[in-house]
Amino acid sequence: MSAKGPNHGAPRHVAIIMDGNGRWASERGWPRSKGHRHGVEALRRAVRAAGDMGVEVLTLYSFSAENWSRPETEVRFLLELLRRFIRTDVAELHNAGVKIMMIGCRKGLDPSILAMMEEAEALTRENTSLKLVIAFNYGSRQEITRAVQVIARKVAEGKIDAADVTAAVISNHLDTGGLPDPDLLIRTGGEQRLSNYLLWQCAYTEFVFLPEYWPDFNADLFRRAVEEFQSRDRRFGGIKAQTA
Repeated sequence: MSAKGPNHGAPRHVAIIMDGNGRWASERGWPRSKGHRHGVEALRRAVRAAGDMGVEVLTLYSFSAENWSRPETEVRFLLELLRRFIRTDVAELHNAGVKIMMIGCRKGLDPSILAMMEEAEALTRENTSLKLVIAFNYGSRQEITRAVQVIARKVAEGKIDAADVTAAVISNHLDTGGLPDPDLLIRTGGEQRLSNYLLWQCAYTEFVFLPEYWPDFNADLFRRAVEEFQSRDRRFGGIKAQTA
């Protein structure tokens, strides 16, 4: 991946932290569940906009490893939303050529949810128009820990020499192995932090923080974030080239 300087093209990989569903609903006097329901509509708009703008990979933070600490009723509702999304949207995404990938820890997940996730991945595995990566039960520190444990076992078994453990080796053992790092990360809802999301992968990612809550996210906001990305001078640790 090479830097093109200001006014370069669409980002190859966009990651989004879909924040603000609960606050959006609470400010309207509605239950938080209504915010999550409207958030699914925003997710659909984001997928369509990504495809229209030529984005190759769209990674969405749908449920973090820390979200299990939320009230049980809200967790149950979020899990049901995931089930409903897979049941109702996967066929349409498949017909549009979208490849679905799930990242995050699968250990201990409800067998019915796990089966649906695996079926969605299997059905869309050969699709090539857009890679839609759903981060579910995901935490970046947990992901890095799992990767290091696997690498350590390989070193102990003599499959890898410790001196050969490079940044590329670590990257390939992450849940996102084989994917390009995000060029652009968008977070809605006004917060300005990563919240344990793609910590390794975002070393040189451009961040755009939007004040709008996720249920209000649409193609115009997506384009605004991409235009902000395109105005940035991405140097990847180098210096700006001198012009004559």
